[in-house]
Amino acid sequence: MPRGAYLLDLREPVPYVEAWDVQRSLAAAVSQGAMPETIMLLEHPPVVTLGRRADGERELHVPDGAEVDVVETDRGGKSTFHGPGQLVAYPILDLTRHGRDVKEYVRGLEVALLRTLASFGIESTTIDGLTGVWLHSPPRKIASIGVHVSRWVTTHGYALNVDLDPAPFTEWITACGLEDAAFTTMARELGRPLSVDDVRPHAAAALAEVFDLALEPIPADEGHGLWPQPLHARLARA
Repeated sequence: MPRGAYLLDLREPVPYVEAWDVQRSLAAAVSQGAMPETIMLLEHPPVVTLGRRADGERELHVPDGAEVDVVETDRGGKSTFHGPGQLVAYPILDLTRHGRDVKEYVRGLEVALLRTLASFGIESTTIDGLTGVWLHSPPRKIASIGVHVSRWVTTHGYALNVDLDPAPFTEWITACGLEDAAFTTMARELGRPLSVDDVRPHAAAALAEVFDLALEPIPADEGHGLWPQPLHARLARA
């Protein structure tokens, strides 16, 4: 029987550092049994994030004057770009309930992405030795994955390109450390506009199915004192 969990579905772009603070607060609460597991869905304003294996000197080539933040994070992987038009999912899960296997967890995120894309008629795949989800052919990346696990509780997650300009992935950074990778979006593959809000319910359903969760919206007053005050205003407008 699916286990109860919260869905924190934020409809306004959330600055990366603020969302990271919320993740850490949620992770501490989940680890202590003070809150159910939680899946965050959101968008970020333009930001380049550097994972633990990123080489900033080699991978960063953001042009002068570009309106984008650059943040070093504790997630795995190298560099990536987030921006409006990209759906970001941050599952805060206790892996003691999901097999205590980080590789299998990442595989679960990939499966959830494959199912989300399939619900729009987009056939996608994974590539041995590379994380994320791709389309063939030619190979082009449509979703990136980077996670962090502490005391078996997960933070960070995946970013699915819905409808945004993929140029920053190749012009501003060497995304994921891949010199010649091509990037695409759901809208480009479908040949029509698509909003992040169109994709949210499909993404939530796929994550719930893969990780055997029964999701319900997080109550607006849940977790008071656990996270920064701006989140309460966002919840009130969700």
